[in-house]
Amino acid sequence: GNLWHHFLTYLLANHENAFSMACEIVGEIQGSLNQAADHDFEIFMQLYRVDFDLVEQALGVRCFAEIGDFKNVDSDRKLFNRRIRDRIGDLTVKLANAGTVQEFHRHLVSFYKDFGVGKFGLHKAFSVRNINGDVHIVPITNVSHIHFDDLVGYELQKKKLRENTDAFVQGKKANNCLLFGDAGTGKSSSVKALLNEYYDRGLRMIEVYKHQFQDLPRIIAQLKNRNYYFIIYMDDLSFEEFEVEYKYLKAVIEGSLEKKPDNVLIYATSNRGHLVREKFSDKEGRRDDLHASDTVQEKLSLVSRFGVTIFFVAPDKKEFQNIVDILAQRSQLPIDRETLLEEANKWELSHGGLSGRTAQQFINYLLGQQ
Repeated sequence: GNLWHHFLTYLLANHENAFSMACEIVGEIQGSLNQAADHDFEIFMQLYRVDFDLVEQALGVRCFAEIGDFKNVDSDRKLFNRRIRDRIGDLTVKLANAGTVQEFHRHLVSFYKDFGVGKFGLHKAFSVRNINGDVHIVPITNVSHIHFDDLVGYELQKKKLRENTDAFVQGKKANNCLLFGDAGTGKSSSVKALLNEYYDRGLRMIEVYKHQFQDLPRIIAQLKNRNYYFIIYMDDLSFEEFEVEYKYLKAVIEGSLEKKPDNVLIYATSNRGHLVREKFSDKEGRRDDLHASDTVQEKLSLVSRFGVTIFFVAPDKKEFQNIVDILAQRSQLPIDRETLLEEANKWELSHGGLSGRTAQQFINYLLGQQ
């Protein structure tokens, strides 16, 4: 359509200022901010009505025709982000057709209230980058579209995870959550499924790596006054004995003077139930430790700060075969069940053992052989 109109709308949807952020939180506001905003909206309405024919005549060139009526290559190509495209497109039509400043104002306030403003309003997942000493929360534009229905089994674990997250996005009390257990059992996939299920209810997810823990206070400072529910997600979390980053995490979760905002939770996945590695040699070393029990508590105190812990155990042979069978049916593989399970048993012996991940990899292999 009209690329110029879409560009103007994209600017309005992304610009975080006193007016847009206030509307994100409470909707329609009162006071002088409204007058200042309406002044800007009058200018924007003029920009929406720019006649590029006059521009071309003044310049003596023909170069703006495509801007007013842009045709896409085709309709089923891969889009940068279909959800964002549709939201910007719908708002563009309303703003371009607004007859008065009041109508323009009303459409924009409604958008800010329903979807928010800026990167948090348009995107669902983010990563963290440290650029010249400043901490930036950057959108992830290609997010895994995993849903709970895609994960076979583990119904009790998924129920416990969803109950905690459901309370969180309703503004009720909820706990930080640790998903731990055997590799390939769906811990990370379950967290990703939360994002796709609760995004429309204001859930956003920020992925943080271990070396970024010292930036957590500055990350949280950017989240605490926003009208969203943020999960800080830490995948495959564990610490060797010489790594001390877990102390930053302990302080942020529960321990620092500044209270963690109610709209921020920490979800982590790990193959270790206690997160910090312990060895038999540690027991020998404790003989020389004057306060051995204090050393043990130091290592276990991080896990105790997660109010919800969910254990994912590897499936037995029968459960593994059931997972393979269901995945094969979903993929409509033309193979009889007996042959399928026989080949699956051979596959798991040399590809990581019994797990949901191994089952999915086996199905991917069969699909690739078709």
